[in-house]
Amino acid sequence: MSPDTQTTRIKPPPDAGRILWRCYRYLRPYWRRVTVAWTALLCINLLNVAIPQLVRYVVDRGIRDQDSRFLGWSVLSLLGLTLVKGGLSFLQNRWVETSSQSVAYDLRNAIHQKLASLSFSYHDRTETGHLLSRAVQDVERIRFLTGRASMRMLEGAALLLGTAAALLWMNAHLALLALAAIPLMVHRAMAFSSRYRPLSSEIQQQLAVLTTRLEQNLRGARVVKAFAQEEAEVERFDRENARWFDLSALASRLQAVNAPLLTLMTNAGMVFIIWYGGSLVIRGQLTLGELVAFSTYLGQLAEPVHRMGRIIPILAMAAAAGERIFEILDAKSDVEEAADVTLLPTIQGHVRFEGVSFAYFGRHRVLEDVSFEALPGQIIALLGATGSGKSSIINLIPRFYDPTEGRITLDGRDIREVTLNSLRDQIGIVLQETTLFASTVRENIAFGRPEASEADVVAAAHAAQAHDFIARMPQGYDTPVGERGVTLSGGQKQRIAIARALLKDPRILILDDATSSVDTETEQLIQQALERLMCGRTSFVIAQRLSTVRVADLILLLDRGRVAARGTHEELLRTSGLYVEIYHHQLRRQDTLMGEGWGDRR
Repeated sequence: MSPDTQTTRIKPPPDAGRILWRCYRYLRPYWRRVTVAWTALLCINLLNVAIPQLVRYVVDRGIRDQDSRFLGWSVLSLLGLTLVKGGLSFLQNRWVETSSQSVAYDLRNAIHQKLASLSFSYHDRTETGHLLSRAVQDVERIRFLTGRASMRMLEGAALLLGTAAALLWMNAHLALLALAAIPLMVHRAMAFSSRYRPLSSEIQQQLAVLTTRLEQNLRGARVVKAFAQEEAEVERFDRENARWFDLSALASRLQAVNAPLLTLMTNAGMVFIIWYGGSLVIRGQLTLGELVAFSTYLGQLAEPVHRMGRIIPILAMAAAAGERIFEILDAKSDVEEAADVTLLPTIQGHVRFEGVSFAYFGRHRVLEDVSFEALPGQIIALLGATGSGKSSIINLIPRFYDPTEGRITLDGRDIREVTLNSLRDQIGIVLQETTLFASTVRENIAFGRPEASEADVVAAAHAAQAHDFIARMPQGYDTPVGERGVTLSGGQKQRIAIARALLKDPRILILDDATSSVDTETEQLIQQALERLMCGRTSFVIAQRLSTVRVADLILLLDRGRVAARGTHEELLRTSGLYVEIYHHQLRRQDTLMGEGWGDRR
């Protein structure tokens, strides 16, 4: 269970009214549709108040006085009013649904846009399942709130006021007796809401936990099977599912008590009024038609109260959902553009780190006072043990994170003074963990340049030594690669990722162990292509092979977040004992086993 979930269990979401009001503000662009729906609602409620009066005259004049002609016309009038009411209901439901669906559309777009703009640090500490739950189920609850739920609530309030007014006009004494139970029912509904709202928030949080568990199992299905952990994962999922079931069952029990209790209060009041009103009819103080109309009004009066009992849980769930959605929309990115940023012009590729320190989440310090300079066209190899800070350095260049101290410049300009898009447009990246999308090979290669021509895509594939295996695929460049490129081998995915980076024709190239998933023969082909393509570009390579460090213009040897040594391969062999140790125990041994690459041909 995440800490956020535990916090929610301790304290219910604050200020539900403010959250709900913010949800309703999303209806503002669609006020014309809402106005039409509200107008139809008003007309429907006027008819609801008028129809019992017509029934009253039908009973008192048409039936009691045996006036068949009046009875016929009255029945036709009732039928006409019913048809009009049906037409108005159609308009109301249509425009309400259209407006609420538009709200859901806007919210999902806003969430997606926000998630795309947030820095890596936000995604590092937020589980994917929680985000999926908020973008799908929580948005659906807001849609229902701004649509049918709100309309039914307004309809109930209007019907309650109109019916109460009609009752008071017909018989004030009897009306006051009928309305006496309303405060008690409202109190009961509010008491139910105070218990149901925190429970609803807990249910939604648990559903997010359940979604996260399912998402992780689906994404890691191969690992689960490889380690024969199917039964263990089923048990873990079952525990979370049982927790969600218990919470949902508790909510159902609360609703099962609340709804019949409200019905009991309503029916008890109606029985009393029929008994008391019947005695007034017997004494001649009330006509039979008035009693029928009064009973009809009482049925209408009970409906808003019942509706309130159904809607209050919806309001509680919507308030909890709104809070979770607005947590995303209000989140502050650790990497933000200043107000006075400018576009970064075409760069030469002069990169400079000046006293850069960095800590994840402000606590886990991984870089300490790192300074170095990369001249245009140079190859910078980053070498060091796991956790030494290599990946942190390459993540700072495109501003996936910002330094906690110091600054990074490109051609003399602080990268925080230019727009993120103009900065990242000039950087090509191949990450160690290759990510492909569930689309075609062509679309994956052209991801950074969707407008690229077929010739450009093929040229990039040739340069990455990917064209031959792509051409052998059933549909060539139109072959779907499956979710996360599951239909491709590791080496094939890596070469497509390299082609994707090369198609951008970047001024700065970042390779995070880009040849880790290919065999020796394929690596040599890729290295030959990279040797040509690195020419004129500033390239940062996380080095795992001797062939890489030998061609580097500058090797940065990192140790516990600091630059322990720097220089070329030959210089470090003479000056750095740590480099010599890594050379003998890692680089030389590995290349002896794998076969050396293009470093020997430098």
